[in-house]
Amino acid sequence: MSTTNADQKVAVVTGGGSGIGKAIVDRLSADGYRVAIFDLQASEAPHSYVVDVTDRAQIDAALKSVNEELGPVAILVNSAGLDGFKPFLKISFEQWQRVINVNLHGVFHMIQAVLPEMIEAGWGRIVNISSSSTHSGTPYMTHYVSAKSGVNGLTKSLALEYGPAGVTVNAIPPGFIDTPMLRSAEQRGNLGDIEKTIAATPVRRIGKPEDIAATCAFLVSEEAGYITGQIIGVNGGRNT
Repeated sequence: MSTTNADQKVAVVTGGGSGIGKAIVDRLSADGYRVAIFDLQASEAPHSYVVDVTDRAQIDAALKSVNEELGPVAILVNSAGLDGFKPFLKISFEQWQRVINVNLHGVFHMIQAVLPEMIEAGWGRIVNISSSSTHSGTPYMTHYVSAKSGVNGLTKSLALEYGPAGVTVNAIPPGFIDTPMLRSAEQRGNLGDIEKTIAATPVRRIGKPEDIAATCAFLVSEEAGYITGQIIGVNGGRNT
């Protein structure tokens, strides 16, 4: 039996052009949602919009088109992200700000832009993709970990504020997931020995974007209506 009750609800997925975001788009589409993709890169996928999540004007313009073409947004998944690897003392403020802008301010802009129509409908689902690095910290990623930790805090506060309005807000901090972003970091030598990381993972495999998408699909469903303000790790047991 389906756990979605999609009823053609409209979902927006940021960073939906690749990696975890794309897996979420594919899963929600398969479950019957009407999905719009917001991504920096152009895509030939239906209802795909070129959007920089740090630019509120671009967000508002794209959401206006989504409303006209698909209807009001009931589901938001914030998956757009930007990583960074550099010793703390060598991070310029501009680099710090860029990572914070994409990973935290972008989430702020997207949520603030879609919340009014969710409140009006008395129903909404927001899922923020954070990072398992927020559990224990990661050296050379202080800007990234700080931003994603902010996302977790934002998630908890919004859940308390908008639960009475029928809107749930949860976060998924992915573990070691096989994505283009991870492979790019591997090629740059930022991740060390991937096989050792897999060996240290209790389920003994690297995660797949579909693992995150499956959890996201549940959190946006009707059945997950009593779950809000939660940080639900999908990490193969590396962080508990």
